[in-house]
Amino acid sequence: MRFGVDLGGTKTEILALDDDGEVRLRERVATPAASGSSLSQQREQYEQIVLMIRDLVKSSETRLQKTGSVGIGIPGTISPATGRVKNANTVCLIGREFDRDLAAALGREVRLANDANCFALSEASDGAGAGQAVVFGVIIGTGCGAGVVVNGQVLEGPNSITGEWGHNPLPWIRQDEFPGPNCYCGKRACIETYLSGTGIRRDHAESTGQDLAAQEILRLAQSGDLRALASIERYEDRMARSLASVINVLDPNVIVFGGGMSNVERIYEQLPKLLKKYVFSDEVATKLTPARHGDSSGVRGAAWLWPIKQK
Repeated sequence: MRFGVDLGGTKTEILALDDDGEVRLRERVATPAASGSSLSQQREQYEQIVLMIRDLVKSSETRLQKTGSVGIGIPGTISPATGRVKNANTVCLIGREFDRDLAAALGREVRLANDANCFALSEASDGAGAGQAVVFGVIIGTGCGAGVVVNGQVLEGPNSITGEWGHNPLPWIRQDEFPGPNCYCGKRACIETYLSGTGIRRDHAESTGQDLAAQEILRLAQSGDLRALASIERYEDRMARSLASVINVLDPNVIVFGGGMSNVERIYEQLPKLLKKYVFSDEVATKLTPARHGDSSGVRGAAWLWPIKQK
C-alpha cells in the first residue's frame, strides 16, 4: 500500500494506492492556516501541518487496516545544501527539516518532492504521458511550474529546481512587453507573470480596464468579444514562445498540462500552430495533452514516489 499526500495552501489531500495502482481511499481536509505572520504564528502553523499529515496517514491506515509507504508533494523543495525546505509558497515550511519532522511523527521514512514533480511523475506513470521517454508536466494555475520525468524517473538536478521554467524570462520579449511585470521572486518578466491565471487577468485589465478572472475572459472570447479574444491570443502566443524554449532545450515527447488553464480546450488547437513559429525544427512532433488524472495527479504522483515492491 502506498499513501500519497498533496499539501496545498488551502487544502490537503491523501490518497491510498494498492499495488495495481487502484485508488483505495481518498480524503481532503483544510490545510491549517497561519493566524498571523509572526515567527511564533508560523511555527504554530508548521506544527499543526505536521500533526495533520500524521493524523491523516494514521486514520487512513486504520480504515484500510493496512500500513504503507508515505510520499508527500509540497509547494517547494528540499535544498540539497541545507536539507531544509526552500522556495515554498506556504512560507511556514521554509527553513524546516520537513521530511525529518514527518518521519519522526510517523515513525518511518517519508519521501518529499515538489508538487509539480509529483504531477509529472503521476502522468508519466499511468497518465497522459505513460510509455513516453521524456515527459514535461506543466501546472498552470495561480503559479506556473513544471516537472520533468525521463524513463520513469523524476529529474531533480543538483539544485532541486529542474522544471522551474516559470522563473525564466519570457522568450522573444517584445517592445510593448518590456520590461515586464514584477515577480515575487524579485525579478521582472518571468514567464509565470504572463501565463498564470493572475497573469492573464492582469494583462486583460491593463489592456481593457476590465478586472476579470481568466475563465470569464475566456467566456467573453468565446462569445465574440474582440477585446477578450485579443487577450486570449496574446496569452497563447506567450505560451507558445515559452514552451518553444523548453522544446528547444529538452525536446520532450509529450507536454502534459495541469492546473486551471489546462481546461481551456482551444489551447490544444492553437498552440501546435504557434509552436512552429518558434521551435528550431521543420516540424514539431511534441504531443500536447491535458492530464488524464486531472487535479488528482499531484497526490497520485506523491504515492508513486515509492516504487512497487517486487513480490
